[in-house]
Amino acid sequence: MRLRKIKEVKANIPTSSMADIAFLLIVFFMVTTKFDVDRTRVTLPKSNVRAEVPKGSAYVVLYKEAGIVGFKFSDGDQMSHGVPDLSALETEVVAVAARDSTTPFVIKAEGDTTYQNIDDVMDMLRQSGVTDIILLTEQRTVGDT
Repeated sequence: MRLRKIKEVKANIPTSSMADIAFLLIVFFMVTTKFDVDRTRVTLPKSNVRAEVPKGSAYVVLYKEAGIVGFKFSDGDQMSHGVPDLSALETEVVAVAARDSTTPFVIKAEGDTTYQNIDDVMDMLRQSGVTDIILLTEQRTVGDT
């Protein structure tokens, strides 16, 4: 009896759809990724109350560098950028408030910022026509005093 020689079949993995899969994953991650408009690290004051910041809120950041209070601003769409003083900050705020008067403004201030600095910013926001002002805080945990 004569045996036939069996042909060896090589393993083949179809890779034609790999590009489609990679493209779909890239699109998925681009759509679901949330970008922060302000990444300034500040030590926030603690509070018992927790509320979510509405999406698209404008940010006013007060930070301390070498003991001097600095300002940063974000209109809610663009990344935050440095602002030299309160009058330049007012110009930015007026532009956003004129575009949409219902835009919420978030004040993100260093925990040891004096109340006078925060009050000056809040007064400037009110005079610029802003009606929705949110003070950003860190939530207290059980062990905090």
